[in-house]
Amino acid sequence: METPGSPPSTRQDRATERVAVLADIHGNADALEAVLADAARRGVTRFVNLGDTFYGPLDPAATWRLLRDRPMPAVLGNQDRILLDPASPMAGLPAFRAAHEALGQEGLAWLAGLPATRVVDASLFLCHGTPKSDTAYLLEDVTSGRPVPRPCPAIEADLAGVPGGCTVVLAGHSHYPGVTACGRFTVINPGSVGLPAYDDDTPPHAMATGSPHARYALLTPPGAANTPVSTSWTAELVAVTYDWERAARLAEANGRPDWARWLATGLA
Repeated sequence: METPGSPPSTRQDRATERVAVLADIHGNADALEAVLADAARRGVTRFVNLGDTFYGPLDPAATWRLLRDRPMPAVLGNQDRILLDPASPMAGLPAFRAAHEALGQEGLAWLAGLPATRVVDASLFLCHGTPKSDTAYLLEDVTSGRPVPRPCPAIEADLAGVPGGCTVVLAGHSHYPGVTACGRFTVINPGSVGLPAYDDDTPPHAMATGSPHARYALLTPPGAANTPVSTSWTAELVAVTYDWERAARLAEANGRPDWARWLATGLA
């Protein structure tokens, strides 16, 4: 059986297929199902996953069921990594225990086999945060408490080790969708499939997309059929409706009213 970290089968037209970019699902199976259905309606069959797939007070078991038989290249997120650490301070939390139970030995072994970064189709570079850190933001500076764009020199410094053939960098972690061109790179954050807002304390800051939609990015390669002629990949940031009130009720029932508010409003 192929697993979510496995590359899709090679096909002659692979180089001209569009790619759906998923990130930060956080166990939100309802949002993931809506995103997969939206991509399918668009004829998309190729996916990549930028990590932080299961952790959260929602439904990691259904999330694993949706992903386990859908092969796609994936990388490890910081909260994926935490799930692999039994000594983590978070190990006693209900969401940690629920994710462990949902994944079982097979799922945890798959998670442990994911790389921190990977290259797809020789030109797409995947990471969770930055190439060197899964807890750092690539496109945003949050020292003011809210995200502001980082300057290109700072972004390019973080991308110094990216292989020369990679012109597109796909990074998640911030849950904040965006596209930036810096030097030879186009950097794309698809936003979060499963959690449109949150706050953090290192440093104190809030990330909020302003709506509760599930988000992903749709990449079109150069030379794709039925598209304008282009010499580079192009990106569309997609927002998908789903029953976010149901997700919010689940978070509330699982003891996370903060998640419930973020899920229902997209505000933090």
